Amino acid sequence: MPRDRDPLVVGRVIGDVLEPFTRSIGMRVVYSSREVNNGCEFRPSQIVNQPRVEVGGDDLRTCYTLVMVDPDAPSPSDPSLREYLHWLVTDIPGTTGVTFGQEIVCYENPQPSMGIHRFVFVLFRQLGRQTVYAPGWRQNFNTRDFAELYNLGSPVAAVFFNCQRESGTGGRRR
Repeated sequence: MPRDRDPLVVGRVIGDVLEPFTRSIGMRVVYSSREVNNGCEFRPSQIVNQPRVEVGGDDLRTCYTLVMVDPDAPSPSDPSLREYLHWLVTDIPGTTGVTFGQEIVCYENPQPSMGIHRFVFVLFRQLGRQTVYAPGWRQNFNTRDFAELYNLGSPVAAVFFNCQRESGTGGRRR
């Protein structure tokens, strides 16, 4: 797909969170029965519980790390907490899902209060089991630095959705 049409580029995930990469593994993220597709919209009430995440690949011995971040915290116009870490699961065997991995930072449901936020799921291939550890905090997490620290290389898959306050607009309350 041409870079100018890639939804990760159009949505500024490439640039704000990730460097350009080539997707090499399938990943499916589903809240209730609704699949996350790049740029789709969810309301906070739809994402209270952690999603089901299925990881592709062809080898159970290959492990993956899943990162979920909000690059727009606390607000898209002033993302001073960029990136906010919502979820971190490691040691996910290929061909399975997150329930087979180790949740090292528990799922925190998104609750944006101002503006439209992007929530990004990024999947990395690990060098081995138990080689990735939890950061000390959720705010100002950096996906690029995290990947470099643990020698995760480029992502193998990523997808994002948009979310805003339940009431509909990110603007001023009346």
